[in-house]
Amino acid sequence: MIRTLLLLLLTLLIAVIASLHLGVHIYGSATVWQALFAGAEGSSEIIIRTLRLPRTLNAVLTGAALSLSGLFMQTVTRNPLAEPGLLGVNAGAAFAVACGLVLLGAVSIAGIGLLAIGGALAAAALVFGLSGALGPAAGPTGILLVGVTVTAMLASLTQLVLLIDETALETLLFWLSGGFADRPLPLLSIGIGALAIAFIGAAALSTSIDALQLDDQSASGIGVDVARTRLSALTLAALLSAGAVAMSGPVAFLGLIAPHITRRLTADRPGFLGLSLLAMLTGAIIAVIADILARLIVAPGEAPIGAVLAFVGVPFLIHLLRTKRLRGVGV
Repeated sequence: MIRTLLLLLLTLLIAVIASLHLGVHIYGSATVWQALFAGAEGSSEIIIRTLRLPRTLNAVLTGAALSLSGLFMQTVTRNPLAEPGLLGVNAGAAFAVACGLVLLGAVSIAGIGLLAIGGALAAAALVFGLSGALGPAAGPTGILLVGVTVTAMLASLTQLVLLIDETALETLLFWLSGGFADRPLPLLSIGIGALAIAFIGAAALSTSIDALQLDDQSASGIGVDVARTRLSALTLAALLSAGAVAMSGPVAFLGLIAPHITRRLTADRPGFLGLSLLAMLTGAIIAVIADILARLIVAPGEAPIGAVLAFVGVPFLIHLLRTKRLRGVGV
């Protein structure tokens, strides 16, 4: 695992450096160095420092958060197709943003981020509340089914809100496309906080989550509170996804594919805590590379980040359906 960890760290460093250099304008290493460490105030240095650096940090944080969120979900539900959107967070965020745009009119990027995280967490709380009412017999499948139902309901309500005020549609569609650019640095603190809390939670729950790779009855037999462990893990997954949505809008496929790629990178099958660290690095790398491609493939324009990830994610999903056959995954 140590070798894989070091390789991922090196790859992430290279991707971050490339992200600062590449775009509509390609800058040399001297310009990047002066922008970051010499305080130069030329137009190129300002672009690197105020535009490329924040969006690169945003990509790193969003990728890490969605990857760890997906890992939590796939592991505790034993469902290889589980991904953060199934907890209703994306739909909840979209509904909250739509309501905010209709009621408040023009809203800043930071304001949209705060609306998004509030709506995402409220939707996740609704999913957990409704699934709890079904009783423990519902299990992880019940939680996911409730999540799909809540997602459909909130999507319909969002459409209804937009019928009231169609002027909010353009802003909402722009936000729904997802992206890492033009996010203020203070907004990124949401992602840092969510990742810190979730990684501490992963450390605290790692032994119990490892035991969940047995069936629920066996895990209970060795002293694991299955329901509490699963709820705690899914709560952390919702927090991570809400933070990612607040920073970047809904970013599809990353939370689905990154955990699977992570598992294929190491042969020694580390425990959940070690896998969590690898997953965060993998997700960050995928997000940064996707952001670079989004800037380059239609330059001087920019492709939606969701479209770039879908180009990889859809074939991967088809491959997953063919090979896993919905049998569940283990750590």
